[in-house]
Order: sequence, then C-alpha cells, then structure tokens
Amino acid sequence: MTNKRTYRKKQKKKKRRKRILLWILTPILLLVLGATCYASFLMHKAESVINKSYEEIKGRDQDRPNLKIDNFSILFIGIDDSRSRNFKSDTRSDALMLATFDAKKKSVKLVSIPRDSYVYIPSEERRDKITHAHAFGGVKGTIETVEQLFDIKIDYYVKMNFYAFMDVVDALGGIEVEVPYNLKEKDSEDHHNAIVLKKGWQTLNGEQALALARTRKLDNDIERGKRQQEILKAIIKKASSVRSITKYDDLLEAIGDNMKTNLTFDEMKSLIYYATSSEGKLNIQSLHLQGTDDYIDGVYYYKLDEQSVEEISQELKNHLQGLDTTTSTDNSDSEASSQTDHADDDGQP
Repeated sequence: MTNKRTYRKKQKKKKRRKRILLWILTPILLLVLGATCYASFLMHKAESVINKSYEEIKGRDQDRPNLKIDNFSILFIGIDDSRSRNFKSDTRSDALMLATFDAKKKSVKLVSIPRDSYVYIPSEERRDKITHAHAFGGVKGTIETVEQLFDIKIDYYVKMNFYAFMDVVDALGGIEVEVPYNLKEKDSEDHHNAIVLKKGWQTLNGEQALALARTRKLDNDIERGKRQQEILKAIIKKASSVRSITKYDDLLEAIGDNMKTNLTFDEMKSLIYYATSSEGKLNIQSLHLQGTDDYIDGVYYYKLDEQSVEEISQELKNHLQGLDTTTSTDNSDSEASSQTDHADDDGQP
C-alpha cells in the first residue's frame, strides 16, 4: 500500500512538472510561431510590393550584376510630383543621387547632381537642365543623361515621388538630422510656409524631412544636394536598426504605388548585406560636384566644372572596379558653394 501511495505521488509530481513546463513553453512557442508567421507574412508582402513596383527599361537589363559579389551602381530619382501638381509625363526630377557599391569592402560612394546642372541630354541631342531629362525621356532619358555625364554604366534605378519619401520617413518614426538654419518651406501640396523648422539636430517627420530636402532659398543646389545625402544616410541608418524591424510592414505599405525600380525582389534582399555589414556601420562617402552659377538667355543654369566632373567620374569608375583606396568619409576636396538664390520655376517643362 505504501508503495502504491509513493507511486501515485511520483506520478502527480511528474504531471505537475509537465503542466509547469507546458505553461512555460506555450508562450515561448507562441512567440516563435508568431515571429515565424510575421516573418513569412512580411516576406510574402515584400515580394508582392516589389513585384508590383518592378519596371524594367527595355534593352537595358542584360548582364545584370550579382549584388552579393559584384560591384554595381544605382541611380535614385526623386520626382517633382504630387496630387496638387499632377505633372504626369512632364514630371521633372527634383533630386538625383548616384550611388556606386563595392561588394567586397561594403562601401558606397554617393554623389548628388544639382537639378539645374547644364548637361547634354542624349534623347534631345542638346544641352539643358538635367531636371528636364525626366520630362523629356522619363527614367531612360535620365539614366542615359547621367551615364553620359560620368561615363559609367548605371545598373539600377529607384524612382520615388513625394509621398513614398514622406511615408517611408513616417513609417520609421521620423529621422534624426541637422537643420542648418531656421526655415519656412512649402509642404507636399505646395502650401506656402506650411512647414516651419528651427535650426539644430532634431527628429523630423515625413513632411518636415521633405521640406528640408527641397529647400534652397537660403543657400543653393550644392548645399541642397548635401542635405539630401544626409537625409538618405539617416533613412538607411534608421531602417537598418533592430528597432525598425517591427516597422517593416509600414515601410512596405509606404512604398506601394509610389515607387518604381528595376531591382527584382531577390536583388532587393541582397541589399540587406550592405545595411547589415560591418556591424551595421555602412561606409558611405559623400562626393560633391563643383560648379558656378550661369545665365543663358535669362534662364538660370548651374555650370558644372569639367575637372570636378572628370575627377568624380574617375573616382566612381575606380570604386566600381574595386580600385578605390579612399578611407575618408567625406570628400571635402570636391565640395563647392554657390551663393545665388534663384526661382524654382524657370518656365520650362
């Protein structure tokens, strides 16, 4: 009888331990299952969004590089469009940034091209402001113009409008950037002085970040390009942080119909290697074109310095060929300033 009681007690203890273990493991399993399902959901949603945003350029997508092992280039095109503007096919590029990537060193070189740069536009067989290349020939026309300028091949492009930019920043919970001076600027729907910012480091939402990226009333296109580079760096930094993982769903929603790219879903995934390389510290070097203000028939242009263009062109070529030996994070020798304040609308398309 004693043996039976002892046996029953042991069995009860085992059942109790099983219940306790079950109570401990159940929430853990649910968390793991939930994370797995969420990751699967995000992956499926990401693939759907990128596939929807994919838009190739006929005759240009042969010999695609392997983003994990090959060096490559991406042209970021911010277009000057919104519901209030609705330029449609006549939309100009408001921001142009060319980035080259070194797969081995996990480094990036980034150069902004002032929107009023006076350049040769192949599709028109004449010189004009580079911002008009998109109005004349769309993405293809813009890519061909930038290729002509720097004498390098552009492998990929990412085109975003105002809304995609703002929604990405908002989905990340804002970005940390420095506002160089007090300013008043239009909002995305062109309401005058709708955005008011004070000088100093701060967290900006989408509308505020757009205003900072667009403004050039108190300085010039060169400084504007530098601000846009810093904003892009801030977005990359925030998006690659662990704290942003839960925001990926919102980021995907933000992209939606407001982005076009010739990067496939698998190629997009490969870019993660850059965001997570070197313990999350991606080496991005800013390059800045030199030039001077100029007027032709009463119209303002930014005349690029030929030597500056050639130097940066060679630096980009070396980077793509894996020959770059630069270790600094800022190309101060390539910086320049232009003090003329000019109107945004020059009366041209």
